[in-house]
Amino acid sequence: MITDYHAKYFAHELSRRHSAADSEKLAGALLDAQVDLNPHQLEAALFAFKSPLSKGAILADEVGLGKTIEAGLVLAQKWAEGKRRILIVTPANLRKQWSQEMAEKFFLPTLILEAKNYNQLRKSGVRRPFERDQMVVCSYQFAAKHADELMVTRWDLVVMDEAHRLRNVYRPDNKIGNALKRALGNAPKVLLTATPLQNSLLELYGLVSLIDDYAFGDAKSFRTQFARLNGDSTFDELKVRLKPICHRTLRRQVLEYIRYTNRIPITEEFVPSDDEHALYDMVSDYLRRESLHALPNSQRQLMTLILRKLLASSTFAIAGALESLANKLRKQIRDNAAATGDEDAIADDFEEFDEYADEWGDDPEPEALSREEISSIEEEIAALEEFRDLAVSISENAKGMALLKALSAGFAKARDLGAAEKTIVFTESRRTQDYLVRLLSDNGYAGKLVLFNGSNSDDQSKAIYAEWVEANKGTDRVTGSRSADIRAALVDHFRNEATVMIATEAAAEGINLQFCSMVVNYDLPWNPQRIEQRIGRCHRYGQRHDVVVVNFLNKKNEADQRVFELLAEKFKLFSGVFGASDEVLGAIESGVEFEKRIVAIYQNCRTTGEIESEFSRLREEMESQISETMEDTRKKLLENFDAEVHDRLRVNLDESREYLNKYESMLWALTRHELAGKAEFDDAALRFRLREPPYPGTGIDEGAYALSKYPGAAHRYRIGHPLAQAVIAAASGRSLPEAEAEFHYSEWAQTAVGVERLVGRSGFLLAKKLSVSGADAQDHVILAAVADDGEEVPEAVVRRLFELPCSIVGTDLPTGAGPAADVAERRTNEILADLSARQAAWFDEEMEKLNGWAEDKRHGLKAELKDYDDQIAELKRQARTAPTLPEKLAVQKKLRDVDKKRDEAWRAYDAAARDVERHKDGLLDQVEEQLRQETASEDLFALRWTVR
Repeated sequence: MITDYHAKYFAHELSRRHSAADSEKLAGALLDAQVDLNPHQLEAALFAFKSPLSKGAILADEVGLGKTIEAGLVLAQKWAEGKRRILIVTPANLRKQWSQEMAEKFFLPTLILEAKNYNQLRKSGVRRPFERDQMVVCSYQFAAKHADELMVTRWDLVVMDEAHRLRNVYRPDNKIGNALKRALGNAPKVLLTATPLQNSLLELYGLVSLIDDYAFGDAKSFRTQFARLNGDSTFDELKVRLKPICHRTLRRQVLEYIRYTNRIPITEEFVPSDDEHALYDMVSDYLRRESLHALPNSQRQLMTLILRKLLASSTFAIAGALESLANKLRKQIRDNAAATGDEDAIADDFEEFDEYADEWGDDPEPEALSREEISSIEEEIAALEEFRDLAVSISENAKGMALLKALSAGFAKARDLGAAEKTIVFTESRRTQDYLVRLLSDNGYAGKLVLFNGSNSDDQSKAIYAEWVEANKGTDRVTGSRSADIRAALVDHFRNEATVMIATEAAAEGINLQFCSMVVNYDLPWNPQRIEQRIGRCHRYGQRHDVVVVNFLNKKNEADQRVFELLAEKFKLFSGVFGASDEVLGAIESGVEFEKRIVAIYQNCRTTGEIESEFSRLREEMESQISETMEDTRKKLLENFDAEVHDRLRVNLDESREYLNKYESMLWALTRHELAGKAEFDDAALRFRLREPPYPGTGIDEGAYALSKYPGAAHRYRIGHPLAQAVIAAASGRSLPEAEAEFHYSEWAQTAVGVERLVGRSGFLLAKKLSVSGADAQDHVILAAVADDGEEVPEAVVRRLFELPCSIVGTDLPTGAGPAADVAERRTNEILADLSARQAAWFDEEMEKLNGWAEDKRHGLKAELKDYDDQIAELKRQARTAPTLPEKLAVQKKLRDVDKKRDEAWRAYDAAARDVERHKDGLLDQVEEQLRQETASEDLFALRWTVR
């Protein structure tokens, strides 16, 4: 058992703030997080904190290395420091995944802000919906739309996922990028992208400018200096200037820590029946009509995409969509108004409708109907009813029969691999999901199915949820959010009971299925990023088996076959260790744009030759984007040598394990001391059961707690838990008298030479806390001890003393801690001197950056003067060689005009150069202000010590 003095020391150690330069900074966040320790992720998170003057970082690890975890560690640390203005900007289809990961892995509260709840908050009187006591998650489109509001919010941190979407921000036509750059210019940012450099070095300039506009001059000066990397010196300079901002780790560099499994593709071919094929042709011809009343021009492209997806999904899906369109047209006639884009029925079936609409976004404008339009609409309704009747008459789908074969083959492969016989079957349609339930239930899978979709409102899901809530009552697993809890319940049921999960796209985000090693794409998205998301549910860190990926191929559809070839061969989505490469996924930038290209081919190409030609053109465009030259440039600029990385990761791993062990031991010992008599402790399992609320009025209840990342049926106990925070506050705030302590080395299970030297000796000990406020806020707990013979005890040995069994043998005694106070004062001065030296280094780095910025600006100005000098030299040459007087006079007039322009440019250069220097001086004043600090010290306790 420890003493009150141990408890106070441990409490201050567990709650102290760390310098940006301290590798221990993230230990508390890492202990709290429900993630395994991977040294490359810790290194990336520490990189983002490296200097208090830093405006952010680009974390550019390769795909599959967990950039979300890296950002999560940064976010968890900011949250622990009390920083609450946090914004996460992400593609629309990743919002839920971010929210789920932050809750499950880091216990961080988030709010997904979108049009609906934003408007509700405004109506309820909330003036600034972005300013919440939760981290705000929103899409790029939504953030850009509300740029003015973002600009007036003082953000503590902004994280931007898939940030390569903004790499063309240097171009004036990049509206979203420029809106966000202006709105978030003063906010510290972390950009996540596996592809910071795709086609041009200017893209890298664009991303860096989002972090820090003073890292380089401007786009013009960057282009003149670095657009063509001539010679090693230019290359080296660019690399040096990127190094403080961009961090990248490769998969091959972490194979020692992470085991990757393979992807094994199975392609199941099928031939649709004559009726299915006829239905496909009829609906395709309908969608190609020049004018359609059911699809207003404003949403024509979007709705065509969705209807084609439903047509390829199943006859049941398209039958429902056709009926919805016919009903909408009937309502138009009844209301005598043009189509308004009210697609509720289709949106209920195709769950991604809202996200597609968000990214494709068009606004319809209703108008009154003419008599001719009403007649035309009636004809269109008749056609839709004909298609619907044919669809309804088809009771069996060829692809459904192929699914039964595919499951049999896939499970056989799973058995060969030693994996569990479990599969997730993805469809884009709720109606197709219902059809697959009937099909599989009738063919041997009854009682082995679980559904997963956007609402999870079927009777089976409700029953599973109710059982799960009851089984996990009183644990941290129950969050109180039905949407989050029912997802967890369905995943648990799939893991423990079911064989097949039939899921819509809702399951492609935010759930982890490492226990499942077969993914079936019953409907194959055309967006490669969505496919990668789906497969990534199973093929991810923690998967122990190779993952089987099943796809279906319609042998009667030429376009379907070409799409599949493109996804399989060019994107390499379905095979290999890593699936789609960074370069390929980065090349398409936005999967939505890629889908638009695909739907255009389906719409416009009728013959095999046309289809072949268009897909060949698309492949060629992609190949030109995936440039070998740029790949080589990317490697040279952004990658460090393997040996260097390996050594650094090894140090990270060793240090982190040491810190985590120390923090865990302190938290356990402190909790045991503070809750003695109020809880029953199991030291071996690091679990305890709280018998009564220890702190009335705090809302902390009795129950089981476990200091484990996987606590089972118990609360996950961690530093950030309210109970741990209450324990730390109680111990750290306790006032302690001077006392005499005996440390019992003979009863200690370990040995330490430094401590052994103190056996039989006594002395004085002072515990003191030094706090530094400012840009690099930090606390230091100083333990100073001096033996009676005047020998100073090394601080590392004093810290080891607090691991020994100890007893307080007297209190309110004068300790005579004067010599120890002198040691503490000297150590305080050493810490402040070290901090001052680090601040000087940070200042030098900032000075070097600003000098580089100023030189870039001057370089850009000189480039214009050089252009004029070149023109003048050329005109003088022409004047000398002109054969006639009129021609010589004409050249001389041009020469005079260019001379005037050069003189004006020189005057402008001189004025601009002075402006640059004035601006640089102003920036340096800002840096100096940022580095101001204040210090305060506090005596924690004093002891007279003896080691027995």
